[in-house]
Amino acid sequence: MSFLSIRDLEKSFGATRVVEKFNLDVEKGEFVSLLGPSGCGKTTVLRMIAGFETPSAGEIVIEGKNVIDVPTRRREVGMVFQAYALFPNLTVARNVGFGLKIAGVPKPEIAARVEEMLRMIGLPDLAGRWPYQLSGGQQQRVALARALAPRPRVLLLDEPLSALDAKIRVSLRNEIRDIQRELGITTLFVTHDQEEALSMSDRVVVMHKGRVEQVGAPHEIYNRPTTRFVANFVGTLNTLTAKVEDAQAGLVSLAGARLRLPRGPVTPDAKGEVELGLRPESIRLGASPSRDVTLHARLEEVSFLGSVIRLRARAGDQLLSLDAFNHTEAPPPQIGATTDISFRSADLIPLDA
Repeated sequence: MSFLSIRDLEKSFGATRVVEKFNLDVEKGEFVSLLGPSGCGKTTVLRMIAGFETPSAGEIVIEGKNVIDVPTRRREVGMVFQAYALFPNLTVARNVGFGLKIAGVPKPEIAARVEEMLRMIGLPDLAGRWPYQLSGGQQQRVALARALAPRPRVLLLDEPLSALDAKIRVSLRNEIRDIQRELGITTLFVTHDQEEALSMSDRVVVMHKGRVEQVGAPHEIYNRPTTRFVANFVGTLNTLTAKVEDAQAGLVSLAGARLRLPRGPVTPDAKGEVELGLRPESIRLGASPSRDVTLHARLEEVSFLGSVIRLRARAGDQLLSLDAFNHTEAPPPQIGATTDISFRSADLIPLDA
């Protein structure tokens, strides 16, 4: 049995349904991200698990017990919010120990636990400071320590990094993952940032309009999306239109090249065409025996970005984006230059209507 099991969870506000038939099983110690655009229902799912929202239907089972009717304070769930939510009238130490005090834990035990948590988040010398004396990153670390201090069974993180600048965000997400692994705590992390979800998670749940689109390991979500939404939302995608020659055999023609799609039959639209997705990193300059599709193209855009050079190339009626590595001894390609570009047909993703 899964440590956390969510069954047919739904939530409506009036006539508006914001979460529909949400199902998910999470193993003990697993780190799962809920990824999706604003308004897709991911924070509402988190709030229902925490007990801040009452589901319209469904079950939330933690260690075999349905907690739908269990008050928030008794669910043993810790939550970290986007806006830190530290108590401004309490010092760092008292913020971290607040949940323990409410639970009636003896003062010596609270002091020891607070000291342990401040060491874990790397702020052992800031116990006496006030929240306004801390940076944003430090405040979020304190919020994390406060959530972890009571030793919750499940940790919920609601976009905790979105208010921080880029460098601090990267550093803190690594720290959060290290702490989560060290404690072995079951964690759900809400984000709209693809890089955060892909880099931090054991599994990713992609949500759209209140529903689960796909659940899988980060590499599965990125490399083998199962819906058009996932393919377009996660990462950068070239969308290509191919003419179907033999639907059952998966034979298509693309910018003058004839190829067989690796996933079998395709369903052409009314024009006898099919849309295909292709990641920019799957495309290379030049032909190669290891890549079975080669197109002749003209470069229309060249953007030098330091370590990579971002290119836009037109092959027939198709416009493709690709990245080339910068080589210090070679100048970047020039706009208007003609070149071969190549890729593997196995990397094409059929985008069914």
